[in-house]
Amino acid sequence: MLPLCRKLPLAAAVMMLSSLFSAAAQAPAINWQAMPLPSLDGGVIDPATLEGHAVLVVNTASFCGFTPQYEGLQALWERYRDEGLVVLGVPSDDFGGQEYESNGEIKTFCTVTFGIDFPMLTRQQVTGGHAHPLFAWIAREAGVMGSPKWNFYKYLIGPDGRLVEWYSSATGPGSDELAAAIEDAIAAQP
Repeated sequence: MLPLCRKLPLAAAVMMLSSLFSAAAQAPAINWQAMPLPSLDGGVIDPATLEGHAVLVVNTASFCGFTPQYEGLQALWERYRDEGLVVLGVPSDDFGGQEYESNGEIKTFCTVTFGIDFPMLTRQQVTGGHAHPLFAWIAREAGVMGSPKWNFYKYLIGPDGRLVEWYSSATGPGSDELAAAIEDAIAAQP
């Protein structure tokens, strides 16, 4: 039996691939207003501080081998925040029990150890049926391959509210690839 692609006429195969790519290009934008954004500092993060900006979302943990990436994330925030980048940390205990139990302990650790002052949510689930709505949206947009598999996955959301790209834990905050994508996203801001 021939594979399906050999049974389809070339024009039909091209149309099918074209529709897949155009569907991805028209993926729904994130609605920051509809997201619960409980701040690690207390209160909530104002959605207006995210709308129209390039946002780098990172699921974080305090006791992970990738935890030193906090330093690079803070450096990205300091380098690009005046140009419109928001780094948004989302502490999670979903992978290996590597996060503090309390938000106060997380806040103290991040502030004292790494001088973090970029916005962070309170501790959240980032996988499964109880994932925070931000990560449920990310899972739909990034698909199975892009859903977080460990701590310090990075998701770049463009100023139009669409997912630009995702990066695994292995891509550090100082990578040239990530910096180029951030600069492109910043340039796309209105």
